Amino acid sequence: MAANIRAARWMGLIREPMTATPISGNRTSAWTILQVFLRLGLSSFGGPIAHLGYFREEFVTRRRWLSEHAYADLVAVCQFLPGPSSSQVGIGIGLLRAGLPGGLAAWLGFTLPSALLMWGFAFVLHDPDVSVPLGIGHGLKLVAVAVVAQAVWGMAKSFCTDALRIGIAMVFALWVLLEPGAWVQLGGIVIAGVIGLVLLRGSPTAGAWGDDVDALHGRLGQRMALAALAGFFALLVGLPALAQALDSPVLRVAAAFDRVSSLVFGGGHVVLPLLQTAIVGPGWVSQAHFLAGYGAAQALPGPLFSFAAFLGAAMQRPPQGWVGATVALVAIFLPAFLLVVAVLPYWQRLRRSTYARGALAGLNAAVVGLLLAALYDPVWVNAVTTRQDFALALALFAALAFWKAPPWMVVFAGAFAGWIVYG
Repeated sequence: MAANIRAARWMGLIREPMTATPISGNRTSAWTILQVFLRLGLSSFGGPIAHLGYFREEFVTRRRWLSEHAYADLVAVCQFLPGPSSSQVGIGIGLLRAGLPGGLAAWLGFTLPSALLMWGFAFVLHDPDVSVPLGIGHGLKLVAVAVVAQAVWGMAKSFCTDALRIGIAMVFALWVLLEPGAWVQLGGIVIAGVIGLVLLRGSPTAGAWGDDVDALHGRLGQRMALAALAGFFALLVGLPALAQALDSPVLRVAAAFDRVSSLVFGGGHVVLPLLQTAIVGPGWVSQAHFLAGYGAAQALPGPLFSFAAFLGAAMQRPPQGWVGATVALVAIFLPAFLLVVAVLPYWQRLRRSTYARGALAGLNAAVVGLLLAALYDPVWVNAVTTRQDFALALALFAALAFWKAPPWMVVFAGAFAGWIVYG
């Protein structure tokens, strides 16, 4: 009986009131953090915005590890950084409660469930003894159309609020479509940031500026922050050079995923076009498998960046399997981890900077254009070829955007419809 009660408490089925404790004077064990985030990794459906809601309920309302203002400011700071914003918030909470072991425990717990499921899906697709109906794969491609269209719709309403930002998004989308390539994407992102720095200074950001900010300073020092920042740039510059010098497939894959993570402003679905360029472009993963895996990822709890585990496992050349999945997963999350460690001690200054807010406004407009370009190529051109395709994609988009259906339900509906219609 006692074991059943403990299991129910761990899964969150039994909730007990928590006493308020100030973060500055209390530490939490990494083991406790791992258990809490593992439960969130198994139950947090709905994408990064929903994840932030789950985190607030767990750590502000229930456990009182952070105040409302401190949590809002932590979310706002993570929005300044490239990488998966919800995962970075989780890593930040772990760091602030238990230092580096806590940050690692938070990342591992939140990421591991979806990563293992994505690895399993890649195994199924590659197993010659397992036959996956082609219609299911096509249905998942149409799910990807609906998901990316919804992301473009929602992000455009939030980030393209005036003529200048709409112009940045449109020009960047055309630029990427006409001149595809990783360096074109990087150049456009840099230019958009500079435009925002000059013309959009003082733009408002999400979140509230709280008075109780001292709670976020206790666990990290400036030396650690500088070391993490140096590590971030060393990986970004050094991994490609080392991969080239050693002609190492493992390092080449690690460098590709590290570069993608370092350039993803906006998180979530913005990773799609960058991964498509980096992974499908060289022929490491087929376009069909890429879109099928991306569609399947929408049904899973936890971070969308766990899609990297699928891509690493599904490689058509070494590294493959669990080795490729591990390399890809670590490489895509490591920059995000290092940036959180690097920025938290300086977060107050960054949050107040009018220059940083302007640059972020320009970057956000650019990622809307980047995602709009990806909606057309590779998503639309590889999925919508008939009137039936268009009708099903439109129905799936309406279910997500207007009927507010859960993403996992839309994924299963798309796969089932694909199986029925296309066999």
